[in-house]
Amino acid sequence: MGGKSPKGLFAARRLVQKRKKFRWSQREYKRRMLRLDEKVDPLEGAPMARGIVLEKVGIESRQPNSAVRKCVRVQLIKNGKQVTAFVPGDGALNYINEHDEVIIARIGGPQGKSLGDIPGVKFQVIKVNGVSLKAILQGKKTKPTR
Repeated sequence: MGGKSPKGLFAARRLVQKRKKFRWSQREYKRRMLRLDEKVDPLEGAPMARGIVLEKVGIESRQPNSAVRKCVRVQLIKNGKQVTAFVPGDGALNYINEHDEVIIARIGGPQGKSLGDIPGVKFQVIKVNGVSLKAILQGKKTKPTR
């Protein structure tokens, strides 16, 4: 404790208030308390979101890799925002059509950023028309038509 810190038997409340005041100088604390990341986040802090597929797009991967990653443009139902979501799995894009209802989740990159060599893509498709994309790829379930 520094020289300016209150000392003594009844100093606890003052120490707590002081710590609370100085925590606002920490960048992460301030962003969390003002909910800045939730305000700009298309999912609004939720772990998953439902959306409608607008189009299929191919995104070129970053150097040193050379591939076209299969993605879809999705319009979220909750707020109307459009995001790009990666479609994981070999040939998975064949099971997704335009106007399908998909559920997307975060792709798991560092601190909400994109993962791996896919530039600007922060989300991935988990379900198509209420059925797991993984189950469809394994052949355990068939995709229902809407």
